[in-house]
Amino acid sequence: MALQEGLPAEPQAVVFQAADGAPNEGVFFPAALDGAPMVVLMHWAPGSACDWQAIAPWLQQRDMAWDCTAEQGDPWLDPSWFPALPAGASYNVFVFSFRGCGDQGCTAFSPEGWLADAQGAMQAAARLEGVDPQRVIAIGASIGADGAADGCAYLNEQEGKACRGAFSLSPGSYLTVPYDGAVAAIDGDGHPAWCLYAPKDAQAAEACESASGEHYELLADPNGGHGMVLIQPGLDTLQKMLDFIALTVG
Repeated sequence: MALQEGLPAEPQAVVFQAADGAPNEGVFFPAALDGAPMVVLMHWAPGSACDWQAIAPWLQQRDMAWDCTAEQGDPWLDPSWFPALPAGASYNVFVFSFRGCGDQGCTAFSPEGWLADAQGAMQAAARLEGVDPQRVIAIGASIGADGAADGCAYLNEQEGKACRGAFSLSPGSYLTVPYDGAVAAIDGDGHPAWCLYAPKDAQAAEACESASGEHYELLADPNGGHGMVLIQPGLDTLQKMLDFIALTVG
């Protein structure tokens, strides 16, 4: 794999179309290596793309900071406690905000539109320069947890088996597609779906426990909360994320 040429480390704005044709905008964090896999990150309803302000550069691992407006104080915005990536690892990362979601979170519930956003984001991310289009994965929380699974299944339907898997933190079948159906589609393509949830989170527990498959992994954390709250010191969610990335795209 050759060193990246022509793509700076700085985050890049990317305009893309949702699957229903609506315009949206994401941010691309180019990897240090040409042909590196792509990790698409999808946020939860109380937030926006800025939820990934620290996690996206951490996965990119090019000593970059992303100046994004986010509610400070949340543990997933403080990279000081994050586990170390393997030496030399660097991933392409793509983040976006679901329509109607910004600094104050999502102003209205828009499941059909959010589904289209997730689907379009996956296609856009796979086509970016320097990305291996056959090694794409999705990771998301809450509405983004469903978006990750739904978008992964959609990308494989549209582009072959390009999406290698989806890691969902507290899905709830929020985007009109039953979570177990999205998992079945991913599993049928021979790729893993992992579901992490807190048993006390009833809707997430129902969704995660409804799914099954040869490549499916159910991960229950009794000390966790919902969505992004699963990412905090004392929980090994970020290490699980790295384990998932290693399993799916190396």
